Amino acid sequence: MYASAIQTERIAQQQSQRLQALLRAAQATPFYRPLLQGRDLTQLKLQELPVISKAGLMQAFEQHVSDPLLKLTELQALCRDPGRVAERYLGRYTVWESSGSSGQPGVYVQDEAAMAVYENLEGTRRSSPRPWARLWDPLYLSERFAFVGALSGNSGGHFASHVSVERLRRAQPWMTRQWRSFSILQPTPALIAQLDVFAPSIIATYPTAALLLAEEFERGALHCSPQEIWTGGETLSAAMRKRIECAFGCALRNSYGASEFLPLAWECEQGHLHLNADWVILEPVDAQYRPTPLGQCSHTSLLTNLANHVQPLIRYDIGDSITVAAERCACGSALPVLQVQGRRDDMLYLSDRSGGRLALLPLALTTVLEDEAGLFDFQLQQLDPAALRLQLGATADHSRSAREHCRRVLHRFLLAQGCSDISLSICSGQAFKRGRSGKQKRILAMP
Repeated sequence: MYASAIQTERIAQQQSQRLQALLRAAQATPFYRPLLQGRDLTQLKLQELPVISKAGLMQAFEQHVSDPLLKLTELQALCRDPGRVAERYLGRYTVWESSGSSGQPGVYVQDEAAMAVYENLEGTRRSSPRPWARLWDPLYLSERFAFVGALSGNSGGHFASHVSVERLRRAQPWMTRQWRSFSILQPTPALIAQLDVFAPSIIATYPTAALLLAEEFERGALHCSPQEIWTGGETLSAAMRKRIECAFGCALRNSYGASEFLPLAWECEQGHLHLNADWVILEPVDAQYRPTPLGQCSHTSLLTNLANHVQPLIRYDIGDSITVAAERCACGSALPVLQVQGRRDDMLYLSDRSGGRLALLPLALTTVLEDEAGLFDFQLQQLDPAALRLQLGATADHSRSAREHCRRVLHRFLLAQGCSDISLSICSGQAFKRGRSGKQKRILAMP
């Protein structure tokens, strides 16, 4: 107990010191300069600074970066080119793009110091279900690592996890020669065939994609037998975890991350997520941005990234509902325990050309609509096994040409996946439906 108190105090000291360093760096940005100039940063309370939204960040991008050479239009051009994934921008920055789940994509720039922090946290705090394997192979040199994610489209696949994997492959080819990325946007039979040839020992992917692979393994279509499954990016339910672990006969380790800070929390052997509170501050707040007590679910959460000094993110609304536990974890870690209500879109099961059932991943559908149709404010609802309705939001383009473009893009993707002739209606002016949890979903399966 005494050791835990010492650890908690050490974490608080590190957090405070790193916050002071971040605030000093933020003074170099046009946005924070007038807010911080002349202030005693050692006495400044974080809650005195304004809340930042993604829309606000992107509308005044150059005001929020400390390097005046960073230009949003150039960074967006980089993110549209699939050949430039993990390219070092200006020779010193790593760039990635978020999805548009909150209405528009975000662009995030990391310097080498921030990337070193992310990679160190991933490498040292991830709890392995095979401790003996890590004892003899701490660098994962003998593992065949497969990242299964959204890798193509007009965005070029510049999402944080894929960029991070490709960055390591470029920087350390000797160490990562057995690492590969696979796209969820291709038809499922092609993905399965590629995974079987590669035969990964570790698969890192989204919970819905892991569930899809588990279903394919159960029916005998997928034959590779991973020894670990890593998930993140979506909410993992207890039922999903049980189905995935039972299918593959191996342990699953979940994590919580965001484009704004890639390794936010890691899962211990007790199954609890621990926030990396020495490098990130996460404030659970209500709808008026007032603090939410321990043990209560927040309306949203405000992130302060203590590692990234080139694009300071201070009290940034990431939109996730979280609960910070009041009790310590039995694993002995002094880092706070979180429960996260993140993205909870549904898997869709549609009719295929042979009369069977075809699974479509929600992240694949949202990626296609964002990247190829340029649509960010929408809800795709399944009406029956052969019918979908695309509901356009208030900020979407409602013109006839835009609607027809969305229709063509979605039909082309569905046909490429092997769907039968799907009826697709497009409408607007109606309120989006909500899932059983009350949260708004972008991909909604039929009841």
